[in-house]
Amino acid sequence: MCEPMSNQNQSYDVLVIGGGPAGLAAAVTAKESGARVAIVDDNPGLGGQIWRGEQRKSTVPEAAEWLRRVQAAQVDFIPGARVYDQPEAGILLAETFDGLLELRFRKLILATGARERFLPFPGWTLPGVAGAGGLQALVKSGLPIEGKKVVVAGTGPLLLAVAAYLRKHGAQVLLIAEQAAQSKLLSFGLGLWRSPGKILQAIQLKRELAGIPHLTGCWPVAANGDNQLRSITLRRGQKTWGVECDYLACGFHLLPNTELAVFFGCALRAGVVQVDEFQQTSVSDIYCAGESTGIGGLEVSLVEGQIAGYAATGKPEKARALFGERGKHQRFADLLNQTFALREELKQLPQADTIVCRCEDVSFARLQHQPAWRAAKLHTRCGMGPCQGRICGGAIEFLLGWSAESVRPPVFPVKVGSLIQSSAKAAAGQS
Repeated sequence: MCEPMSNQNQSYDVLVIGGGPAGLAAAVTAKESGARVAIVDDNPGLGGQIWRGEQRKSTVPEAAEWLRRVQAAQVDFIPGARVYDQPEAGILLAETFDGLLELRFRKLILATGARERFLPFPGWTLPGVAGAGGLQALVKSGLPIEGKKVVVAGTGPLLLAVAAYLRKHGAQVLLIAEQAAQSKLLSFGLGLWRSPGKILQAIQLKRELAGIPHLTGCWPVAANGDNQLRSITLRRGQKTWGVECDYLACGFHLLPNTELAVFFGCALRAGVVQVDEFQQTSVSDIYCAGESTGIGGLEVSLVEGQIAGYAATGKPEKARALFGERGKHQRFADLLNQTFALREELKQLPQADTIVCRCEDVSFARLQHQPAWRAAKLHTRCGMGPCQGRICGGAIEFLLGWSAESVRPPVFPVKVGSLIQSSAKAAAGQS
């Protein structure tokens, strides 16, 4: 196991933010290139969302191998640390369980991953409605699911993985509702001939999901219940019907986490961090790898992380040797995103009184009267709650075409004491 560092001020040649696959790969290649390297993550363990818990109990061979390489390379790990400010170039501030941490670096690699996209519909705030990956994470953390009736809905291959995981842990998975059309899924399947490993994964998933209806061109339009989910209403074509269930695991693909990149001044393109062939952003000495450069899956994240690690430590030839592999995996990623693009009908999901911003209780009707994101924040406080728009932002981008215009410190919610402490340190430095 990679041992965590004590929360003292530290200085590194390469600092990696994010302990998922891209971050692990970046850290390993940078450390093997001779740099002093640390991984910073706000979780207590390495692995990110996809390999959550693998550091404690390895069940995925690939995860076990990368975690072993991190340990063998003796990469420093700073857990439970949330980066929230950059007082000056080369210095970051992070809040930890024990207080404020100042991190100095020469090169920075962002591997901040992605989160689920949620779309609001009547009843989506009811207890029992959760993100697909969110429900899986809760079960991994001990939520009892055995015997519970679950519907998995939304879009993307994550739905299949979640359904298989929940069934393996005793849930009664009633059906999988995929909004993508059957024709798109067939084209996607035919394109897998270029990726034999993906074909094997698909066959294995099909076996694990045998007997569970997989409805294409289908999505939830309402969650029903008083203080707890009791049933959901599904639509497929012109038909709507109800299904009684205990949980709805619902996610509409993924959104890249770009907040830190935007805060550091890195340019975005089409909602993802813009990088060159060496994964370098528009800001000198800052690199980015993984889902924040575009949703692409595990393989793209791993190879991008390796390229970033080599490039950040002055090993361009080693990085260049991986370009072909990255291109192969990127072609699959492009096909993936085309297949699971959201259909226009989903823009009709929220009704006037449907809550869109859960933190500030802002309804869809109140947002429709605003011209842009900034005006909506000023007049309704939408996106100004604890999640800082990370839940409602992706939904609003799809529903209304708005995008966040700026990111200001603190990038993430932190304790007032941390802000006071950082202000005191800044004042002391200026005196």
